[in-house]
Amino acid sequence: MPTKRETILSALHARLQTLAAPVLRGDVLPERIPATGLINLRDGKPGEREVTLSPLTYFYEHRAELEVVVQAGNGRDALFDVLTADIGVALAADRTLGGLCDWVEAEAPEPVDLPIEGAATLKAAVITVVLHYATNDPLA
Repeated sequence: MPTKRETILSALHARLQTLAAPVLRGDVLPERIPATGLINLRDGKPGEREVTLSPLTYFYEHRAELEVVVQAGNGRDALFDVLTADIGVALAADRTLGGLCDWVEAEAPEPVDLPIEGAATLKAAVITVVLHYATNDPLA
């Protein structure tokens, strides 16, 4: 049986599958970026836990990361803007991932342009997605 952490990350990955861009999970970025852009979900860090003792419950603000990359000669900024906005819409449509989390929220991206010799420039950012959830065992 998967842990609560893995169940939540899998649900987040599934939620993002509704987007036009392919969504990878913990993969190496490919040499070619699809025309629609690319998203790579990294598991991130569970962060510091808070504990209540009766009943024993661990509360986490898990910080998963979305690597968002677009590559286009023209319209790169607009494509990036649409893709990041679509991520926000997908998350807002179900802030609890079907009741698995207490709350899901994304932080604003800090985009950078990455010139590639002989190819169109990449525009990329890491978007942190904060997953608020509780569990009765940090390893379960």
